[in-house]
Amino acid sequence: AAVKAPFLLQETENTFSGPLGKRASFTFDVERQAVDNGSISNGVTLNGATLDPQPFSSVLKTAQRHWLLGPHVDYRIDDNNTLTLRYLYTRAAITDAGIGSFDLISRGSHVVTTFHTGQIGETSIHGTVVNETRFQFFRQSRETDANLIAPEIQVAGSFNAGGATNPYGSDTQNNYEFQNNASTVRGAHFLRFGVRVREQTQASVSPANFNGTFTFTGGLAPALDAFNQPLPEMIAIDSIEQYRRTVLFQSLHYSPDQIRALGGGASQFSIAAGQPGLTVSQFDIAPFLGDDWKIRPNMTLSLGLRYETQTNMRDRGDFAPRLAFAWAPGGRAGKAAKTVLRAGTGIFYDRFPLTNTLAAARFNGVVQQQYVVDNPDFYPSVPAIPALAGFQSVQTIQKVDSNLRAPYIVQSALTLERQLPGHNTLALTYTNSYGLHLLRSEVETAANPVFLMTSDGRYNQNQFIANVNSKLNPAVSLFGYYTLNHAMSNTDGIGTFAANPHDFSGEYGSAATDVRHRVLVGGTISLRWNIRLNPLFTAQTGTPFNITTGEDNYGTTLFTARPGIATDTSRPGLVRTQYGLLDPSPIPGEAILPRNAGRGPGMVNLNLRFSKTWGFGPESGGGGATRSRDAGAAPGPALGVPNNRGLFTQPSTPRKYNLTIAMSGRNLLNHTNPGPIIGNISSPLFGSSNQIAGAPNGEGFLETANNRRLELQIRFTD
Repeated sequence: AAVKAPFLLQETENTFSGPLGKRASFTFDVERQAVDNGSISNGVTLNGATLDPQPFSSVLKTAQRHWLLGPHVDYRIDDNNTLTLRYLYTRAAITDAGIGSFDLISRGSHVVTTFHTGQIGETSIHGTVVNETRFQFFRQSRETDANLIAPEIQVAGSFNAGGATNPYGSDTQNNYEFQNNASTVRGAHFLRFGVRVREQTQASVSPANFNGTFTFTGGLAPALDAFNQPLPEMIAIDSIEQYRRTVLFQSLHYSPDQIRALGGGASQFSIAAGQPGLTVSQFDIAPFLGDDWKIRPNMTLSLGLRYETQTNMRDRGDFAPRLAFAWAPGGRAGKAAKTVLRAGTGIFYDRFPLTNTLAAARFNGVVQQQYVVDNPDFYPSVPAIPALAGFQSVQTIQKVDSNLRAPYIVQSALTLERQLPGHNTLALTYTNSYGLHLLRSEVETAANPVFLMTSDGRYNQNQFIANVNSKLNPAVSLFGYYTLNHAMSNTDGIGTFAANPHDFSGEYGSAATDVRHRVLVGGTISLRWNIRLNPLFTAQTGTPFNITTGEDNYGTTLFTARPGIATDTSRPGLVRTQYGLLDPSPIPGEAILPRNAGRGPGMVNLNLRFSKTWGFGPESGGGGATRSRDAGAAPGPALGVPNNRGLFTQPSTPRKYNLTIAMSGRNLLNHTNPGPIIGNISSPLFGSSNQIAGAPNGEGFLETANNRRLELQIRFTD
């Protein structure tokens, strides 16, 4: 960005708790977040006077407001039964949402999202039997209003203009979940069994793309001289050049055929029509049972079986067995072992999301129709829906494979934990994840494309993880891990299409999760006067990205084709890249670039939190540190080592009142970590990134506009 993006986070969190008579207690949470965030777009547009391509960068302040209210009541019915009631309400409103990457400001929307969560839980204890019954109702509503109602213009990898894809819309999801879990001890056995039942409904009003979308992708075109006259040479032009020629020759009143012959004209026009509103539902059930069998004081065998099934899918045989053991050689009653060996394997299923069912029901050719016109000559006018038949348009349909199976992963792990001298521990872990029936999509036909949601994807991941925990002295503790990872797949989700719908070779390649190396080092350093330092350093190598031609090479209406690896260097239109000489129009027999052949840069991040706590008032008999969470212990023998305190624990004093002032620095080195790499070879920004890497940070917003961030935090506890 030419100027620094604005950012201001004002966050207030309050928790009140106390008794309600002799049998009940309450907690009430109130939170408010006011975020003035920066939305940054980068790309290439045309100079309004000369029509020359020029870089653009826009910085917009995006206001986000978030409220949370959460009362919570615990009521002890009697000595054996406890009732819990909880309600949570959140509301988030964002102005100018959806702007980033290549978007111009006109594409923003106002988005309001509300959440309602109601929970009822009852826990009963009778001897050695503990029974937990829980019911939850969760409702999510999202309303969207576009700032501009107009067709969308996508100049692929250059800029996106016009209105938002969805001019208005709403989506309401209701989730009902019932669980009953019981556990009991029978001799050397710790038994667990229960069931989970869920129902989900989704009512969606989505006139997405009802205003239409023009797409410019670039391609093969005649070279032009300085006076924009054609030369006897064919060259590859990028998307912004195709758009420039369209605007230029239209201003000169050329006919559509003349513009097309000179390399102008949109590559594609698409539009949807029909009924915007639709409601779908889904039900699933999952009973389970498990047994932790303590064969000997130093050996535990864990057995489990889970069954899962759901509607909207014919698959009914989803049995998921699990097996694990933990062995502490040399350990016995009253003596903690210094070594523990753990191993386990199990099958873990994933559900077919309701959003996929909604897409298939909506785009079945009846509820809504999706029309696609290749090489339209009517830009920028949008024809009436009945007139599309005269432009040889095709209608795309989405449907679910009748043989769809539930995706699952067979995960196996082997861990060696060892207590080292000086309060140090080391854990070495090898894991393998083998996935079958993973979701992806195929093009069933090409004349009127049918996009088939299938489950024939596969995934294979091998990881080696080394964890170290060290307590150098009572004031300094460190922890860290290193991960060596290799992951291969032929899908990265339901939106993955084969580059060539008639040839699936080359689809099995690096998975999106194939980050080869990861390192994390953190710790807690307690100084005098209740001062604490919490450093955290993370680094990783780059993630893969897919390289595409940016064109619809196979007539599927999709722009997912990958380039060929050129062998004939005399062919016109070849693109020279760091990955070799690539052919955007592969010829028969030419090798196609494998999926996810690109590799982005790595990431480095250093965080540091400095805090000082003052205690005052009468003594409370407390002291120490309160942990933010307790992850619990894995079944089986455990090493007798001190627990490592959480990274951001809250120090306290023996006094009743505690005041903590802290400064947190995120990305303290101000290191630029690029976001997703642009893999479209028809983009003038191919191989680079136009945004900062970002991820949801748990605070209700996505931060992709700034590198370093400083937070001043004040906390008072009574």
